[in-house]
Amino acid sequence: AERGQCRLGSHYHVVASNHVSHSISHSCDPGEATKLLYDLLYTEPIKIVLMPGCSGVSTLVAEAARMWNLIVLSYGSSSPALSNRQRFPTFFRTHPSATLHNPTRVRLFQKWKWTRIATIQQTTEVFTSTLDDLEQRVKEAGIEISVRQSFLTDPAVAVKNLKRQDARIIVGLFYETEARKVFCEVYKEKLYGKKYVWFLIGWYADNWFKIKDPAINCTAENMAEAVEGHVTTEIVMLNPETVRGVSNMTSQDFLAALMSRLGGKNPEETGGFQEAPLAYDAVWALALALNKTVAPLKARGRRLEDFNYNNHDITSEIYRALNTSSFEGVSGQVVFDAQGSRMAMTLIEQLQGGSYKKIGYYDSSQKNLSWFGNDVWIGAGPPADRTVVIEEYRFLSQKLFAAVSVFAGLGILLGIVCLTFNIYNGNVRYIQNSQPYLNNMTAVGCMMALAAVFPLGIDGHHVHRSQFPVVCQFRLWLLGLGFSLAYGSMFTKIWWVHTLFTKKDEKKEKKKPLEPWKLYATVGVLLGIDFLSLVIWQGVDPLHITVEKFTKEAPKKDLDVLVQPLLEHCSSEKMNTWLGVVYGYKGLLLLLGIFLAYETKSVSTEKINDHRAVGMAIYNVAVLCLITAPVTMILSSQQDASFAFASLAIVFSAYITLVVLFVPKMRRLITRGEWQSEQQDTLKTGSSTNNNDEEKSRQLERENRELQKIIQEVKTNSSALDRTLECSLIPQEGV
Repeated sequence: AERGQCRLGSHYHVVASNHVSHSISHSCDPGEATKLLYDLLYTEPIKIVLMPGCSGVSTLVAEAARMWNLIVLSYGSSSPALSNRQRFPTFFRTHPSATLHNPTRVRLFQKWKWTRIATIQQTTEVFTSTLDDLEQRVKEAGIEISVRQSFLTDPAVAVKNLKRQDARIIVGLFYETEARKVFCEVYKEKLYGKKYVWFLIGWYADNWFKIKDPAINCTAENMAEAVEGHVTTEIVMLNPETVRGVSNMTSQDFLAALMSRLGGKNPEETGGFQEAPLAYDAVWALALALNKTVAPLKARGRRLEDFNYNNHDITSEIYRALNTSSFEGVSGQVVFDAQGSRMAMTLIEQLQGGSYKKIGYYDSSQKNLSWFGNDVWIGAGPPADRTVVIEEYRFLSQKLFAAVSVFAGLGILLGIVCLTFNIYNGNVRYIQNSQPYLNNMTAVGCMMALAAVFPLGIDGHHVHRSQFPVVCQFRLWLLGLGFSLAYGSMFTKIWWVHTLFTKKDEKKEKKKPLEPWKLYATVGVLLGIDFLSLVIWQGVDPLHITVEKFTKEAPKKDLDVLVQPLLEHCSSEKMNTWLGVVYGYKGLLLLLGIFLAYETKSVSTEKINDHRAVGMAIYNVAVLCLITAPVTMILSSQQDASFAFASLAIVFSAYITLVVLFVPKMRRLITRGEWQSEQQDTLKTGSSTNNNDEEKSRQLERENRELQKIIQEVKTNSSALDRTLECSLIPQEGV
């Protein structure tokens, strides 16, 4: 028979027209079977039906039998390859095909809601063809075979691969001796327990895992621990119902008679014991089929005794009779399918506490699962077919967002105070000499940058994903335009101070009056460049939401799950290109601003009297931006750290700029009283500060001209006095 790796006897029942004789081979040896086959064929009497046992012999006999118009009926062959009607046209078997396990396995997968399985097989034809059939069936059922491993003699590498690839539901196809090797490796790799379910063949001996095997180095306790809870499927070979069949015997009557014939021998040590009901029913199937041929042959004036190896008509009648067989045998209902294989129920068992317990039957022909409901699991229930991955979105810490938002809000209030102060004191000469309109732009730009902190911290915790692209747009535009206004206005001051008042141009200071419209035009150019680049960016490659996945993490609790962290980003198709262009342009502008601030640190001018404060602000803003930009990109996967660096850089840059530019002006006007005196002068005279400045300028010019005349007269008198002294010192002639 098939079980025991073909180590049992193979029987050949040869039926002649007038008597039955048999030959016995002591192993499943195809070579010996070939010799016996030809001995039987070329000795009298003529044979009608051949009855081999195991698959290896059945393959050879069934393929050759058609040459002699012989029917082959096997009772112990399970190889799926024998279901090939083109190759084996006259083959029948009362032992179902090994593929009959597969519908049962698929039904169990569906019952326990598994859609992902793994397989490990011994590389023999019977298991390879069985696995090919299983692969086709699970594919039709929408189930995936994620891992398929095979081995010849040593399963160690295959088992390690199963572990490595997170196999959970595993179908094992191998003989009993290899099963012990497999589960020894399973124990070593810890591929058992509540996370795993193994499906094995059910025709192993009940104590197969307790048998001492020198080929493994695991104890019986190790093996018992590793195999606990596995599920087996086995063809029903003994009818579980108490029904009297065609032989007028129940299955229990047959078993009692068989035990009597054995004379007290241990069934587990008796070869072919489990297949005995199949062999008994095979003989009955043959007898009933031969009886069916009597009437049709008689109607045509033929007899069964007229059979010879060239007579195809009688073979066809026997084939037809077997193909339509249907009777109740001791192994159950005997029916053959279109491929000549027995259709039978499948017994489902589970190893519970070291012994097998029946948990159900499956009738593949009726697609009926009879479930006892006594399956027992090591865990709370059937395990998952894979590590459960829970997608979890990472959101910004709300405490961090609230804290930074408070600072940003206070910064906006400070910007409003500074802007109000600058506008209210616009007539004060000291404020006018600081180019107040540029300072107003700086204050507005700082407030816009601070306002960008709020959308920068808004994520899926606050808005729906469909609204997220709008938030992305707010971030980009507020930051871009805010930077252009704030930094652009400061850069403009430093640029024009450097242009007009560097050492080589000091002589031109009087000749080159500072024209305000040029300052505003410079800011407008910088602002226009940013505006145009943002319009092109959003028109060509608009921002949208993308989800970044990170390495799966195990939760703190001992659960068979992994957490898949997800993080939402504002991105576009060519994001790196756009960022490279923007960062490159802004970076060069920042570096140029640092250079100009350094070059003009010693310049003193009343036309832009706060350029040193502007230079200090540029230093701080440039350093913060140049450090924060790469750090933020590196920490983009850490939402809290990334937000903290970016937002605090914005907040500190805005605070430093506002404080450095406006607080000294406030302190000077308040402490020196310049604001009050100049306001009073303005009220009394009714003239503007610009008129006072012009008058004072003209007066200073008049005084300057008078002083120059006096200096010239002094120089002239000094020259005359020098000549007089020289003459007085020359000796007179004759003295």
